[in-house]
Amino acid sequence: MCYRIKVPHVQHATNDRTLRHPKIVDIVDQPIGTGVRYRGSKLNMKSVGYGSPVEWHQDWAFYPRTNDDILAVGVAIDDLKEENGGMLAVSGSYTGPIHSRHENGYFVGAVTDTAIDPSKVVRLEVPAGGITLHHVRLLHGSAPNRSQSPRRLFLLELCALDAWPLVDFNGLPEMDSCILRGSPTVTPRLTEGPVRMPLPSYDGMRSIYELQTKLEDRVLARGGSHVPWALLRGRRGAASGALR
Repeated sequence: MCYRIKVPHVQHATNDRTLRHPKIVDIVDQPIGTGVRYRGSKLNMKSVGYGSPVEWHQDWAFYPRTNDDILAVGVAIDDLKEENGGMLAVSGSYTGPIHSRHENGYFVGAVTDTAIDPSKVVRLEVPAGGITLHHVRLLHGSAPNRSQSPRRLFLLELCALDAWPLVDFNGLPEMDSCILRGSPTVTPRLTEGPVRMPLPSYDGMRSIYELQTKLEDRVLARGGSHVPWALLRGRRGAASGALR
């Protein structure tokens, strides 16, 4: 199984310090350049022996905003490896189209309109204490954890100050309380770019794990049969560095 703890930075001081770690904010602020706020955090834990896969998707599917200066930082609590269900990503896909995540008229939280080119897939493998960094439009996923090693990944969703939500807007006080660097703004930056809303959704299904159970063709759940692992060996793509 795969367990998720939502907003773990609220539940423990260590997680909150990690969210606000100056090295992480520095890294994210470089490509964004307009200040940084967090949207949320989560701790994804894949159990040994099976740990649920996550099918190919783009995070943009779940929280579209007025611009896509949005990055996800993954802090590895355990070593992230192919064997324990480490992340996979399609190189360069963040510059490509926004794919459909709908099937039978409903949002299912996974790509449904394209085949993945295995020659462009890279493994985001980092040791415990390292980080991964990926853009909100990057195609990514992960295979099941087939090993006897756990895979725990603390994920931070960070965005530009002027990237305003198009769904789930909870007001200025909450937004401003999430600022990590920079000053509040009431001027959203609007950029051209395709947006597909995560609607309509199945009643009562909010998590990606629940939504993807509705997907008819679960490629990575079959053990990544459409991804020849031999092509991936030696193909790594991740930023890493211990946080001290």
